[in-house]
Amino acid sequence: MPVPTDIVPLGTASAIPAHGRHLSACVLRREGRALLFDCGEGTQYQLRRAGLRRSRIEAVFITHLHGDHLFGLPGLLTSFALLGRTAPLTIVGPTDLAEVLHMLPGLRRDWLPFAVHHVGLEEGFEHAVVYETDDFTVEARPLAHRVFTAGFRFETKPRPGRVDAERARALGLTGPQIGALVRGETVTAGAGRVVEPAEIQGPARPGVAFAYCLDTAPCDGARKLAEGADLVLHDATFGEELRDRAEETGHATARQAAEVARAAGAKRLLLTHFSARYETPEPLVAEARRVFENTDAAREVETYRLRPDD
Repeated sequence: MPVPTDIVPLGTASAIPAHGRHLSACVLRREGRALLFDCGEGTQYQLRRAGLRRSRIEAVFITHLHGDHLFGLPGLLTSFALLGRTAPLTIVGPTDLAEVLHMLPGLRRDWLPFAVHHVGLEEGFEHAVVYETDDFTVEARPLAHRVFTAGFRFETKPRPGRVDAERARALGLTGPQIGALVRGETVTAGAGRVVEPAEIQGPARPGVAFAYCLDTAPCDGARKLAEGADLVLHDATFGEELRDRAEETGHATARQAAEVARAAGAKRLLLTHFSARYETPEPLVAEARRVFENTDAAREVETYRLRPDD
């Protein structure tokens, strides 16, 4: 059976909280596990508002060292310590992030009751797998912002192909034999006939994929992260009327975000990181839909299933 995977945007504002919007953060959930992408000021309040358990967070991915994506992390780590966390935590981000955190009271490695594994990204890198389990990987690629910034792609590992039940019955296979074939093993059916997995099983099915692309102007890194993704969360700080401002500050317009999603063959686009100039993101959504129809504005603390049929 497919395993549901979803994201919960916690903050959709750019630079400062405005119009009820909070600073950048997003949680991805799968089988009781949680990954946190960025951790702007107020992330803990948003976690509580969304009914998400801090203790489930096993890794944090920080795009860059601007405060609206980072300043919630020291408080979150302090809360972990006060609550007696013992489970290890992985923190991925620019190499200097570890030094920034260790300078703060109470956040040195030897003062925390849990282990912190820092995965540093050096400016100039092109691609890296920064987190991996038996079930999924998270990769990073550089983005185009005023400072060194990385985007991330979560992707589950391919699932076995569907079993042709009629063919399996015709071969006289038992349940345990079918299970072995699904695991990639060869089995022996009646009359000593050797059966290979490909005889009853279709091609492997791709996993689900989520791309997290902010802060960034449109770039190859974002397109590669978004390639074929089920859901892309992309910077849409401005509308086209402020394209010059977007270029100056290293951000994207809503139209540019849509162009990235279209070029990447993504299935769905959520816009985020809205400038305080916009009381509502509706004009940005309208702009993007003229290029990529399956676009919405990310709504805070709402749950989005990566693949709705899972």
